[in-house]
Amino acid sequence: MNTDQKSTVVLITGGSSGIGKSIGTFLTDKGFIVYGTSRNPSNFKDFEPFILLQLDVADSRTVALAVDQIIQKHGRLDILINNAGAGIMGAIEEIPHEEILKNFTTNYFGPINVTKAVLPLMRKQGHGLIINVTSIAGYMGLPYRGIYSASKAALEITTEAWRMELKGFNIKMANVAPGDFATNIAAGRYHAPVKKGSPYEKSYGDALKLMNDHVDAGSDPNEMAKAVYSIIKSKNPKVHYKVGVFMQKFSIVLKRILPDKTYEKLVMNHYKIK
Repeated sequence: MNTDQKSTVVLITGGSSGIGKSIGTFLTDKGFIVYGTSRNPSNFKDFEPFILLQLDVADSRTVALAVDQIIQKHGRLDILINNAGAGIMGAIEEIPHEEILKNFTTNYFGPINVTKAVLPLMRKQGHGLIINVTSIAGYMGLPYRGIYSASKAALEITTEAWRMELKGFNIKMANVAPGDFATNIAAGRYHAPVKKGSPYEKSYGDALKLMNDHVDAGSDPNEMAKAVYSIIKSKNPKVHYKVGVFMQKFSIVLKRILPDKTYEKLVMNHYKIK
């Protein structure tokens, strides 16, 4: 983007911890004016890196109020980073319907709500950049992560369409898909209980442990911050970016080139599913 960093205003949803906090801190250090969001900013009284606004992506009223606060203060909003998201695990058969709806509300409908709220301002000012944080899991159906994969895949595809609709207004949009990062997502993730006697008891229990181990041993969230900064500095952002260790990114290439059943077997072996 061809804007002066010192006056560039950025809104990051879900900025109180993890990837969002890392991105916000990095951009603040670079001189950007950064606003993060939390559903309950009062839980972060000693939060210092940047300003936290109250915003729930599922509540259009709080979205409008947060955006209006930024407009009242600065009269502009240059960059939106749709980072707020929620994990979910479980055998699809055993995940309650309301939990599936809740996950899609946060991971898919939420970013759409916030984007809709900022577009009139970006169109009026003649520029804008929207970065949607998705997931490498959104490129493939993963056992016991099917709902999460689907919600992130939906955002990836929607971005492909939406960025074409916005080109005439000089508003750019891109996806950035992280792999496993060392954040607190596992603590806040919904996971269906491992039910005694369930037909999925052993395989799901093993998969749940494997996923938690992956998150604990994940990459440094600052890698995501650097990737986002690179997108911001790009004159013409690509549609898709992937950030993670080599094998995570290579898994997308393998899915593209291998026969479906061969790739499925690789995934099942990884999750120890027979």
